[in-house]
Amino acid sequence: MAIATSAVFAAEPELDEGVLVLTDENFDDVLAKNEKILIEFYAPWCGHCKKLAPEYAAAAEVLSKNDPPIPLAKLDATEHKKAAERFGIQGFPTLYWFVNGEKQEYGGGRSKDTIVSWVLKKSGPPSTEVSCAALKEKVAESKFVVAYFGDVSNALYTDAHMGFAAAEDGITFVHSADEACAKENGVAAVPGIAFFRKFEESPLAYTGAADKDALVQWVKPLRVPTVFEFTEEEIEAIFGQQQPTLFLFRDKADSEAAFMKTFEEAAKAHKGKMLFTYAGASEGIQERLAEFIGVTAADLPTLRALMPADMKKYASDVKPADLTVDGIGAWIDDILAGKVQPHLKSEEPPAEQGNNVVIVGKTFHDIVKDETKDVLVKFYAPWCGHCKKLAPVWDELADAYAAEENLVIGKFDATANEAEGVEIQGYPTLMFYPKDNKAGVSYDGDRDLESFKKWLAEHSPVLKAKASAEEKADL
Repeated sequence: MAIATSAVFAAEPELDEGVLVLTDENFDDVLAKNEKILIEFYAPWCGHCKKLAPEYAAAAEVLSKNDPPIPLAKLDATEHKKAAERFGIQGFPTLYWFVNGEKQEYGGGRSKDTIVSWVLKKSGPPSTEVSCAALKEKVAESKFVVAYFGDVSNALYTDAHMGFAAAEDGITFVHSADEACAKENGVAAVPGIAFFRKFEESPLAYTGAADKDALVQWVKPLRVPTVFEFTEEEIEAIFGQQQPTLFLFRDKADSEAAFMKTFEEAAKAHKGKMLFTYAGASEGIQERLAEFIGVTAADLPTLRALMPADMKKYASDVKPADLTVDGIGAWIDDILAGKVQPHLKSEEPPAEQGNNVVIVGKTFHDIVKDETKDVLVKFYAPWCGHCKKLAPVWDELADAYAAEENLVIGKFDATANEAEGVEIQGYPTLMFYPKDNKAGVSYDGDRDLESFKKWLAEHSPVLKAKASAEEKADL
Protein backbone atom coordinates (compact mmCIF):
# COMPACT_ATOMS: atom_id res chain seq x y z
CA MET A 1 0.00 0.00 0.00
CA ALA A 2 1.51 3.33 -1.05
CA ILE A 3 1.55 6.10 1.50
CA ALA A 4 1.49 9.71 0.23
CA THR A 5 4.06 11.93 1.86
CA SER A 6 4.42 15.68 1.76
CA ALA A 7 6.74 18.28 3.19
CA VAL A 8 5.56 21.66 4.29
CA PHE A 9 7.95 24.54 3.79
CA ALA A 10 7.45 28.04 5.12
CA ALA A 11 6.91 30.40 2.22
CA GLU A 12 9.42 33.16 1.68
CA PRO A 13 8.10 36.29 3.38
CA GLU A 14 6.74 39.06 1.21
CA LEU A 15 8.51 42.40 1.01
CA ASP A 16 6.59 45.63 1.52
CA GLU A 17 8.82 48.57 0.51
CA GLY A 18 11.86 46.54 1.54
CA VAL A 19 10.39 45.44 4.89
CA LEU A 20 9.85 41.71 5.52
CA VAL A 21 6.16 40.95 6.18
CA LEU A 22 5.87 38.45 9.01
CA THR A 23 3.01 36.11 9.90
CA ASP A 24 2.40 33.55 12.61
CA GLU A 25 3.39 30.91 10.08
CA ASN A 26 6.74 32.35 8.93
CA PHE A 27 7.85 34.15 12.10
CA ASP A 28 10.12 31.45 13.53
CA ASP A 29 11.57 30.61 10.12
CA VAL A 30 12.58 34.25 9.56
CA LEU A 31 14.10 34.45 13.05
CA ALA A 32 16.10 31.29 12.41
CA LYS A 33 17.46 32.57 9.10
CA ASN A 34 18.59 35.97 10.41
CA GLU A 35 21.19 36.29 13.13
CA LYS A 36 20.15 39.93 13.70
CA ILE A 37 16.82 41.48 12.79
CA LEU A 38 14.64 44.41 13.91
CA ILE A 39 10.90 43.63 14.10
CA GLU A 40 8.04 46.10 14.41
CA PHE A 41 4.78 44.85 15.94
CA TYR A 42 2.04 47.16 14.66
CA ALA A 43 -1.69 47.71 14.25
CA PRO A 44 -3.09 48.95 10.91
CA TRP A 45 -5.27 51.55 12.65
CA CYS A 46 -2.46 52.95 14.83
CA GLY A 47 -1.57 56.57 14.01
CA HIS A 48 1.96 56.30 15.38
CA CYS A 49 2.49 53.16 13.28
CA LYS A 50 1.37 55.00 10.14
CA LYS A 51 3.77 57.84 10.93
CA LEU A 52 6.61 55.36 11.47
CA ALA A 53 5.96 53.37 8.26
CA PRO A 54 7.82 55.58 5.71
CA GLU A 55 10.76 56.09 8.09
CA TYR A 56 10.96 52.37 8.76
CA ALA A 57 10.87 51.56 5.02
CA ALA A 58 13.57 54.16 4.31
CA ALA A 59 15.76 52.65 7.04
CA ALA A 60 15.19 49.18 5.58
CA GLU A 61 16.46 50.41 2.22
CA VAL A 62 19.67 51.80 3.74
CA LEU A 63 20.31 48.71 5.87
CA SER A 64 19.70 46.36 2.94
CA LYS A 65 22.87 47.80 1.38
CA ASN A 66 24.97 47.15 4.46
CA ASP A 67 27.67 44.46 4.31
CA PRO A 68 26.17 42.15 5.39
CA PRO A 69 22.56 43.34 4.90
CA ILE A 70 20.51 43.80 8.08
CA PRO A 71 16.80 43.04 7.62
CA LEU A 72 13.86 44.98 9.04
CA ALA A 73 10.54 43.21 9.45
CA LYS A 74 7.02 43.92 10.62
CA LEU A 75 4.09 41.91 11.95
CA ASP A 76 0.44 42.95 12.08
CA ALA A 77 -0.20 42.11 15.73
CA THR A 78 -3.98 42.40 15.34
CA GLU A 79 -4.00 39.72 12.65
CA HIS A 80 -1.19 37.44 13.81
CA LYS A 81 -1.95 37.28 17.51
CA LYS A 82 0.03 34.15 18.32
CA ALA A 83 3.41 35.82 17.78
CA ALA A 84 2.25 39.08 19.36
CA GLU A 85 1.02 37.36 22.53
CA ARG A 86 4.22 35.32 22.71
CA PHE A 87 6.26 38.50 23.07
CA GLY A 88 3.79 40.30 25.34
CA ILE A 89 2.89 43.11 22.95
CA GLN A 90 0.75 45.67 24.80
CA GLY A 91 0.96 48.81 22.64
CA PHE A 92 1.76 49.95 19.13
CA PRO A 93 4.20 50.26 17.59
CA THR A 94 6.51 48.03 19.64
CA LEU A 95 9.97 47.36 18.21
CA TYR A 96 12.28 44.57 19.33
CA TRP A 97 15.80 43.72 18.27
CA PHE A 98 16.47 40.00 17.92
CA VAL A 99 19.94 38.43 18.09
CA ASN A 100 20.04 34.69 17.41
CA GLY A 101 16.34 34.57 18.14
CA GLU A 102 16.63 36.28 21.52
CA LYS A 103 14.56 39.42 22.09
CA GLN A 104 16.26 42.65 23.20
CA GLU A 105 14.81 46.09 23.88
CA TYR A 106 15.01 48.57 21.01
CA GLY A 107 16.47 51.85 22.26
CA GLY A 108 16.59 53.91 19.09
CA GLY A 109 14.41 56.64 17.64
CA ARG A 110 11.52 56.66 15.18
CA SER A 111 13.20 58.34 12.19
CA LYS A 112 15.18 56.76 9.35
CA ASP A 113 18.49 58.16 10.56
CA THR A 114 18.04 57.15 14.20
CA ILE A 115 16.87 53.64 13.27
CA VAL A 116 19.84 53.15 10.96
CA SER A 117 22.31 54.51 13.49
CA TRP A 118 21.00 52.31 16.31
CA VAL A 119 20.90 49.12 14.24
CA LEU A 120 24.39 49.65 12.83
CA LYS A 121 25.75 50.28 16.30
CA LYS A 122 24.17 47.06 17.59
CA SER A 123 25.35 45.07 14.60
CA GLY A 124 29.06 45.76 14.64
CA PRO A 125 32.00 47.16 16.61
CA PRO A 126 31.58 50.52 18.40
CA SER A 127 33.65 52.23 15.68
CA THR A 128 34.18 51.06 12.10
CA GLU A 129 37.37 51.61 10.10
CA VAL A 130 36.51 53.37 6.83
CA SER A 131 38.09 54.74 3.68
CA CYS A 132 37.46 58.36 2.77
CA ALA A 133 34.87 57.24 0.20
CA ALA A 134 33.14 55.04 2.79
CA LEU A 135 33.13 57.96 5.23
CA LYS A 136 31.14 60.02 2.73
CA GLU A 137 28.60 57.20 2.46
CA LYS A 138 28.29 56.97 6.24
CA VAL A 139 27.76 60.72 6.49
CA ALA A 140 25.10 60.58 3.77
CA GLU A 141 23.10 57.81 5.43
CA SER A 142 23.52 58.73 9.12
CA LYS A 143 22.04 61.60 11.12
CA PHE A 144 25.26 62.08 13.12
CA VAL A 145 28.80 60.79 12.61
CA VAL A 146 31.86 61.11 14.83
CA ALA A 147 35.03 60.39 12.85
CA TYR A 148 38.46 59.87 14.39
CA PHE A 149 41.54 60.41 12.22
CA GLY A 150 44.95 59.10 13.21
CA ASP A 151 46.76 56.25 14.92
CA VAL A 152 44.43 54.02 16.96
CA SER A 153 46.96 53.77 19.79
CA ASN A 154 46.45 57.44 20.67
CA ALA A 155 44.49 58.36 23.81
CA LEU A 156 42.14 60.53 21.75
CA TYR A 157 41.03 57.28 20.09
CA THR A 158 41.22 54.80 22.96
CA ASP A 159 39.83 57.03 25.73
CA ALA A 160 37.69 59.70 24.07
CA HIS A 161 36.48 58.25 20.76
CA MET A 162 36.03 54.61 21.77
CA GLY A 163 34.75 55.50 25.23
CA PHE A 164 32.02 57.63 23.67
CA ALA A 165 31.32 55.06 20.94
CA ALA A 166 30.78 52.26 23.44
CA ALA A 167 28.19 54.27 25.37
CA GLU A 168 26.22 56.05 22.62
CA ASP A 169 23.67 54.37 20.31
CA GLY A 170 22.40 57.44 18.47
CA ILE A 171 25.63 58.33 16.64
CA THR A 172 27.66 56.46 14.03
CA PHE A 173 31.35 56.21 14.97
CA VAL A 174 34.11 55.61 12.40
CA HIS A 175 37.89 55.91 12.24
CA SER A 176 40.53 56.32 9.56
CA ALA A 177 44.30 56.77 9.35
CA ASP A 178 43.97 58.85 6.16
CA GLU A 179 45.56 62.26 6.91
CA ALA A 180 44.45 63.71 3.58
CA CYS A 181 40.88 62.73 4.40
CA ALA A 182 41.24 64.40 7.81
CA LYS A 183 42.28 67.70 6.23
CA GLU A 184 39.52 67.41 3.64
CA ASN A 185 37.05 67.24 6.53
CA GLY A 186 38.34 70.16 8.55
CA VAL A 187 40.79 68.36 10.86
CA ALA A 188 44.02 70.30 10.45
CA ALA A 189 46.30 67.73 12.07
CA VAL A 190 46.03 64.14 13.28
CA PRO A 191 45.13 62.76 15.66
CA GLY A 192 41.83 64.59 15.47
CA ILE A 193 38.06 64.18 15.55
CA ALA A 194 35.32 65.63 13.34
CA PHE A 195 31.57 65.72 13.99
CA PHE A 196 29.18 65.50 11.03
CA ARG A 197 25.52 66.53 11.03
CA LYS A 198 22.88 67.36 8.41
CA PHE A 199 22.28 70.99 9.33
CA GLU A 200 24.22 74.23 9.79
CA GLU A 201 28.01 74.04 9.76
CA SER A 202 29.39 70.52 9.20
CA PRO A 203 31.82 68.95 9.80
CA LEU A 204 33.06 70.52 13.02
CA ALA A 205 36.55 69.82 14.37
CA TYR A 206 36.99 68.83 18.03
CA THR A 207 39.83 70.63 19.81
CA GLY A 208 39.27 69.46 23.38
CA ALA A 209 40.97 66.99 25.68
CA ALA A 210 41.54 63.29 24.99
CA ASP A 211 38.75 62.51 27.43
CA LYS A 212 35.41 60.80 26.88
CA ASP A 213 33.38 63.17 29.08
CA ALA A 214 34.89 66.24 27.41
CA LEU A 215 34.01 64.87 23.97
CA VAL A 216 30.48 63.97 25.08
CA GLN A 217 29.86 67.46 26.46
CA TRP A 218 31.18 69.04 23.26
CA VAL A 219 28.92 66.95 21.02
CA LYS A 220 25.74 67.26 23.12
CA PRO A 221 24.60 70.76 22.06
CA LEU A 222 25.70 70.17 18.46
CA ARG A 223 22.98 67.53 17.97
CA VAL A 224 20.32 70.21 17.55
CA PRO A 225 20.35 73.42 15.48
CA THR A 226 21.31 76.70 17.15
CA VAL A 227 17.60 77.58 17.16
CA PHE A 228 14.95 74.93 16.51
CA GLU A 229 11.22 74.34 16.72
CA PHE A 230 10.35 71.87 19.46
CA THR A 231 9.18 68.51 18.07
CA GLU A 232 9.28 64.90 19.24
CA GLU A 233 12.73 64.59 17.66
CA GLU A 234 14.24 66.97 20.23
CA ILE A 235 12.81 65.27 23.32
CA GLU A 236 15.94 63.12 23.70
CA ALA A 237 18.33 66.08 23.32
CA ILE A 238 16.55 68.06 26.05
CA PHE A 239 15.14 65.54 28.49
CA GLY A 240 17.21 62.43 27.74
CA GLN A 241 20.52 64.27 27.73
CA GLN A 242 19.32 66.72 30.40
CA GLN A 243 20.49 69.86 28.62
CA PRO A 244 19.39 73.25 30.06
CA THR A 245 16.97 74.76 27.57
CA LEU A 246 15.44 78.14 26.84
CA PHE A 247 11.86 78.01 25.45
CA LEU A 248 10.22 80.87 23.61
CA PHE A 249 6.49 80.15 23.52
CA ARG A 250 4.77 82.17 20.83
CA ASP A 251 1.80 82.08 18.50
CA LYS A 252 2.47 81.02 14.91
CA ALA A 253 1.38 84.48 13.82
CA ASP A 254 4.46 85.82 15.64
CA SER A 255 6.94 83.75 13.63
CA GLU A 256 8.25 86.92 11.94
CA ALA A 257 8.06 89.14 15.02
CA ALA A 258 11.08 91.22 15.98
CA PHE A 259 11.52 89.29 19.23
CA MET A 260 12.09 86.09 17.22
CA LYS A 261 15.06 87.77 15.53
CA THR A 262 16.39 88.83 18.95
CA PHE A 263 15.98 85.25 20.18
CA GLU A 264 17.95 83.92 17.19
CA GLU A 265 20.74 86.45 17.74
CA ALA A 266 20.89 85.54 21.43
CA ALA A 267 21.13 81.85 20.53
CA LYS A 268 24.25 82.55 18.46
CA ALA A 269 25.78 84.89 21.04
CA HIS A 270 25.21 82.53 23.98
CA LYS A 271 25.57 79.18 22.26
CA GLY A 272 26.70 76.44 24.60
CA LYS A 273 25.06 77.86 27.72
CA MET A 274 21.60 76.52 26.91
CA LEU A 275 19.67 75.09 23.98
CA PHE A 276 17.31 77.57 22.28
CA THR A 277 13.93 76.37 21.05
CA TYR A 278 10.52 77.81 20.28
CA ALA A 279 7.02 76.34 20.41
CA GLY A 280 3.33 77.06 20.46
CA ALA A 281 0.93 76.00 23.19
CA SER A 282 -2.09 74.47 21.48
CA GLU A 283 -1.09 71.57 19.22
CA GLY A 284 0.36 68.09 19.65
CA ILE A 285 3.65 67.66 21.46
CA GLN A 286 4.00 71.45 21.86
CA GLU A 287 0.72 71.58 23.76
CA ARG A 288 1.97 68.85 26.13
CA LEU A 289 5.25 70.73 26.56
CA ALA A 290 3.39 73.93 27.39
CA GLU A 291 1.25 72.11 29.94
CA PHE A 292 4.36 70.66 31.57
CA ILE A 293 6.14 74.02 31.71
CA GLY A 294 2.98 75.75 32.92
CA VAL A 295 2.18 77.89 29.88
CA THR A 296 -1.29 78.58 28.47
CA ALA A 297 -2.36 80.28 25.26
CA ALA A 298 -3.16 83.36 27.33
CA ASP A 299 0.50 83.61 28.39
CA LEU A 300 1.85 83.91 24.83
CA PRO A 301 4.41 85.14 24.02
CA THR A 302 6.59 84.24 26.99
CA LEU A 303 10.16 83.19 27.65
CA ARG A 304 10.75 80.20 29.92
CA ALA A 305 13.73 78.05 30.90
CA LEU A 306 14.10 74.48 32.12
CA MET A 307 16.89 72.69 33.98
CA PRO A 308 16.03 69.05 33.14
CA ALA A 309 18.45 67.55 35.69
CA ASP A 310 16.15 68.63 38.55
CA MET A 311 13.15 69.71 36.43
CA LYS A 312 13.26 73.27 37.77
CA LYS A 313 11.41 75.78 35.60
CA TYR A 314 11.91 79.53 35.27
CA ALA A 315 9.77 82.34 33.87
CA SER A 316 11.19 85.61 32.56
CA ASP A 317 9.57 88.80 33.85
CA VAL A 318 10.59 90.58 30.65
CA LYS A 319 8.07 90.64 27.84
CA PRO A 320 9.47 89.14 24.60
CA ALA A 321 9.04 92.48 22.81
CA ASP A 322 11.45 94.04 25.32
CA LEU A 323 14.09 91.29 25.19
CA THR A 324 17.68 92.06 24.24
CA VAL A 325 20.55 89.73 23.39
CA ASP A 326 22.49 90.86 26.47
CA GLY A 327 19.41 90.64 28.68
CA ILE A 328 18.74 87.03 27.63
CA GLY A 329 22.38 86.18 28.28
CA ALA A 330 22.32 87.75 31.73
CA TRP A 331 19.14 85.88 32.66
CA ILE A 332 20.68 82.58 31.54
CA ASP A 333 23.83 83.28 33.57
CA ASP A 334 21.75 84.05 36.67
CA ILE A 335 19.76 80.82 36.29
CA LEU A 336 22.91 78.75 35.92
CA ALA A 337 24.41 80.50 38.95
CA GLY A 338 21.35 79.73 41.07
CA LYS A 339 20.37 83.37 41.45
CA VAL A 340 16.84 83.00 40.03
CA GLN A 341 13.94 81.47 41.94
CA PRO A 342 12.21 78.60 40.11
CA HIS A 343 8.75 79.29 38.72
CA LEU A 344 5.94 77.11 40.05
CA LYS A 345 2.60 76.64 38.30
CA SER A 346 -0.39 77.94 40.20
CA GLU A 347 -4.06 78.59 39.75
CA GLU A 348 -5.57 81.63 41.41
CA PRO A 349 -6.81 81.03 44.98
CA PRO A 350 -10.61 80.76 45.24
CA ALA A 351 -12.44 83.84 46.48
CA GLU A 352 -14.18 81.74 49.15
CA GLN A 353 -13.23 78.47 50.82
CA GLY A 354 -15.42 75.57 51.86
CA ASN A 355 -14.66 72.92 54.47
CA ASN A 356 -12.60 71.04 51.88
CA VAL A 357 -9.90 73.68 51.46
CA VAL A 358 -8.67 74.34 47.93
CA ILE A 359 -4.88 74.68 47.99
CA VAL A 360 -3.01 76.11 44.99
CA GLY A 361 0.65 76.70 44.25
CA LYS A 362 0.52 80.27 45.55
CA THR A 363 -1.06 79.27 48.87
CA PHE A 364 0.68 75.95 49.51
CA HIS A 365 3.31 77.33 51.86
CA ASP A 366 0.92 79.53 53.84
CA ILE A 367 -1.63 76.75 54.36
CA VAL A 368 0.32 73.50 54.43
CA LYS A 369 3.49 74.73 56.16
CA ASP A 370 1.58 76.62 58.88
CA GLU A 371 3.16 75.24 62.07
CA THR A 372 0.03 75.89 64.11
CA LYS A 373 -2.04 73.46 62.03
CA ASP A 374 -2.25 69.80 61.02
CA VAL A 375 -3.00 69.54 57.28
CA LEU A 376 -4.13 66.46 55.34
CA VAL A 377 -3.79 67.01 51.59
CA LYS A 378 -5.20 65.09 48.65
CA PHE A 379 -2.97 65.59 45.60
CA TYR A 380 -5.19 64.73 42.64
CA ALA A 381 -5.74 64.99 38.90
CA PRO A 382 -9.18 66.02 37.59
CA TRP A 383 -9.22 63.16 35.07
CA CYS A 384 -8.20 60.45 37.57
CA GLY A 385 -10.91 57.83 38.17
CA HIS A 386 -9.66 56.90 41.65
CA CYS A 387 -9.63 60.60 42.58
CA LYS A 388 -13.24 61.00 41.46
CA LYS A 389 -14.25 57.97 43.53
CA LEU A 390 -12.52 59.41 46.59
CA ALA A 391 -13.98 62.94 46.17
CA PRO A 392 -17.30 62.49 48.08
CA VAL A 393 -15.54 60.70 50.95
CA TRP A 394 -13.00 63.54 51.12
CA ASP A 395 -15.84 66.09 51.30
CA GLU A 396 -17.44 64.13 54.16
CA LEU A 397 -14.10 64.03 55.98
CA ALA A 398 -13.71 67.79 55.62
CA ASP A 399 -17.25 68.33 56.93
CA ALA A 400 -16.55 66.05 59.90
CA TYR A 401 -13.70 68.29 61.07
CA ALA A 402 -15.11 71.64 60.02
CA ALA A 403 -15.18 72.79 63.66
CA GLU A 404 -11.50 71.95 64.20
CA GLU A 405 -9.80 75.26 63.45
CA ASN A 406 -6.30 73.78 63.50
CA LEU A 407 -6.99 70.64 61.45
CA VAL A 408 -7.24 71.31 57.72
CA ILE A 409 -8.55 68.86 55.13
CA GLY A 410 -7.54 70.13 51.70
CA LYS A 411 -7.10 69.23 48.05
CA PHE A 412 -4.42 70.22 45.54
CA ASP A 413 -4.85 69.82 41.77
CA ALA A 414 -1.31 68.64 40.92
CA THR A 415 -1.87 69.01 37.18
CA ALA A 416 -2.42 72.77 37.44
CA ASN A 417 -0.29 73.61 40.47
CA GLU A 418 3.21 72.95 41.77
CA ALA A 419 4.81 73.36 45.17
CA GLU A 420 8.50 73.45 46.05
CA GLY A 421 9.78 70.08 47.22
CA VAL A 422 6.62 68.22 46.16
CA GLU A 423 6.91 65.55 43.49
CA ILE A 424 3.79 63.52 42.84
CA GLN A 425 4.23 60.14 41.16
CA GLY A 426 0.61 58.94 41.10
CA TYR A 427 -2.97 59.99 41.81
CA PRO A 428 -4.40 60.39 44.31
CA THR A 429 -1.45 60.88 46.67
CA LEU A 430 -2.45 61.57 50.28
CA MET A 431 0.03 63.40 52.51
CA PHE A 432 -0.30 64.50 56.12
CA TYR A 433 1.61 67.57 57.34
CA PRO A 434 1.28 67.67 61.16
CA LYS A 435 2.19 70.84 63.00
CA ASP A 436 5.39 69.25 64.30
CA ASN A 437 6.59 67.70 61.01
CA LYS A 438 6.17 69.82 57.91
CA ALA A 439 8.28 67.39 55.85
CA GLY A 440 5.06 65.42 55.61
CA VAL A 441 4.18 61.73 56.03
CA SER A 442 2.26 59.47 53.63
CA TYR A 443 -1.24 58.38 54.60
CA ASP A 444 -1.17 54.58 54.64
CA GLY A 445 -4.67 53.66 55.75
CA ASP A 446 -7.83 52.56 53.95
CA ARG A 447 -9.81 55.12 52.00
CA ASP A 448 -13.20 55.11 53.67
CA LEU A 449 -14.49 57.75 56.08
CA GLU A 450 -14.10 55.75 59.28
CA SER A 451 -10.55 54.67 58.39
CA PHE A 452 -9.56 58.27 57.74
CA LYS A 453 -11.02 59.39 61.07
CA LYS A 454 -9.35 56.56 62.99
CA TRP A 455 -5.97 57.30 61.34
CA LEU A 456 -6.20 61.01 62.14
CA ALA A 457 -7.13 60.28 65.75
CA GLU A 458 -3.90 58.28 66.04
CA HIS A 459 -1.61 60.65 64.10
CA SER A 460 -2.93 64.21 64.45
CA PRO A 461 -1.23 66.21 67.26
CA VAL A 462 -4.23 68.56 67.24
CA LEU A 463 -6.76 65.75 67.78
CA LYS A 464 -4.57 63.96 70.33
CA ALA A 465 -4.14 67.20 72.31
CA LYS A 466 -7.88 67.72 72.24
CA ALA A 467 -8.56 64.15 73.40
CA SER A 468 -6.06 64.53 76.22
CA ALA A 469 -7.64 67.77 77.36
CA GLU A 470 -11.09 66.18 77.35
CA GLU A 471 -9.83 63.25 79.43
CA LYS A 472 -8.38 65.63 82.02
CA ALA A 473 -11.62 67.60 82.10
CA ASP A 474 -13.53 64.40 82.87
CA LEU A 475 -11.38 63.58 85.88
